[in-house]
Amino acid sequence: MHQIRHLFFDLDRTLWDFDSNSKKALQEIFHEYKLHTHFHHFESFHHTYLKVNSELWRKYGKNKITKEQLRDTRFLKTLQQHQINDEGLAALISDAYIRLSPRQTLLFPNAAETLTELKKRGYIMHIITNGFEEVQYIKLNESGIRPFFDVIVCSEHVGFNKPDKRIFIHSLELANAKAEESMMIGDDLEIDILGANQVGMEAVLFDPMKKRRSKAFEIIHDLSQLLEML
Repeated sequence: MHQIRHLFFDLDRTLWDFDSNSKKALQEIFHEYKLHTHFHHFESFHHTYLKVNSELWRKYGKNKITKEQLRDTRFLKTLQQHQINDEGLAALISDAYIRLSPRQTLLFPNAAETLTELKKRGYIMHIITNGFEEVQYIKLNESGIRPFFDVIVCSEHVGFNKPDKRIFIHSLELANAKAEESMMIGDDLEIDILGANQVGMEAVLFDPMKKRRSKAFEIIHDLSQLLEML
């Protein structure tokens, strides 16, 4: 392994616990808008939303829909799956979710401690995220980890989503970093790991649920393992 100086992190599902934070916001919304009158229970609403949202994000990642289409339709489609065709309610839920979700502050175990130690050791750290720019900064600030990062690259600002190699090249240039002295840490094999590899960066897959096994790429299950690896 080359001497690594720059560490590029994904944000959602790598440092910021997207699934737990999203669920917490949706539970608040479920109660606030009395959605129990439409759904038997929260899990029914949540399960449908996850399926709808995942499919829309797939389409967004392939530039088949816009950010606005994703935001405008995910809750309407969720409601429609349960025979509720209420655009007004969907819009209210959408606004509430955009307001509440990024202000949740749950990070993965040892995230803050690991970032603190890495900073102490002199690593220069950055973020490359496919998430929407305005909410990603709120997440970083509210969870207290914004000061750890020098360069923050959001795909919509650049015009390319990971794994497009142009976003990695752009991020390296902004950070004044060479690919061979840089490492990407992310939770998605195709988007983060293979995306970074194609420009010559080292990459580490963060897999807290221990879903993957491979000798072809580095895997960690806890962020603190970075400290042993580097």
